Amino acid sequence: MGIFVFLPLVLPLTAWPIARLAEQHLHPRTATALLSAAAGTLAVCSTVCLALVMVVGTAQLPGNPLPDGWSDREVREAVPYDEVVGRAAIPALILVLAACSRTLWVHHRVRRRAGRALAGITSRVAVLPDQAPYAYALPARGSRAGRVVVSTGMLSCLEGVERRALFAHERAHLTARHHRFLLTVQLAARANPFLRPLRTAVVYTVERWADEEAADVVGSRRITARAIGKAALVSRGAPAGTFAHFAVTSQVPRRVAALLGPAPQVRRWPPVRTAVGLAVWAAAAGTTASALSSANAAVTLFFVLKAATPL
Repeated sequence: MGIFVFLPLVLPLTAWPIARLAEQHLHPRTATALLSAAAGTLAVCSTVCLALVMVVGTAQLPGNPLPDGWSDREVREAVPYDEVVGRAAIPALILVLAACSRTLWVHHRVRRRAGRALAGITSRVAVLPDQAPYAYALPARGSRAGRVVVSTGMLSCLEGVERRALFAHERAHLTARHHRFLLTVQLAARANPFLRPLRTAVVYTVERWADEEAADVVGSRRITARAIGKAALVSRGAPAGTFAHFAVTSQVPRRVAALLGPAPQVRRWPPVRTAVGLAVWAAAAGTTASALSSANAAVTLFFVLKAATPL
């Protein structure tokens, strides 16, 4: 184990360059998948290693519930430990689990409440008689189709073709199940603060992904950009951070500028000799190193403690 058990806690730093470059140089669909996969993997690895640090660091403390054989001299020599770090890992792991649990609880609570409020509506588009302007995609459980929720206040602010862009945008969120990507990066950012730039990037790329889909349906990037700009001026947003919605106010200027420019090219893997290519390889190397380090530490600890634990 040694110092390698701590690597997954800091290796998310290798993904910082790609968080910004992917927004600018990769197709939104590719960027969303890449960043979400990296964030999820890095978060799991850092959480596993945090748990290993806690186990190793507290194995020799009196009163711990672990088997007595885990505190033998041979085990202490085979598995380096630090009681201070081990004790500090306990509240850190509790905070990670509590933060992730709260994120999941809020997501499911809001989705359940919204589902109950729309119980009498059978169509996939729910137009609510509400003067407060909002529009968001409400995911459904299992294989059932989600719904587009929009208020009359939002529709009154848009013209006919702009409304079409709004509905196409929200349907794109549902079709691609963008809430899963958003939930993944939200949990990852709760598990490791170093992954927050990836969460911010994915919040942007899922909206850009839906923007491009809406522009294809409407047939005009300019009309889609105009609809987004209008909605941003009055929108209240979505009821939860894991729901995709039409106008994320802080990102609207960048989204509008992107729509007014040329359509992004679909590239599964950027050229290595470019800045974004190097950043992708750095993030891939960091993610791979994190996975190998956490797996090596877990396997090593398992066999050492298994040998020290009486049958």
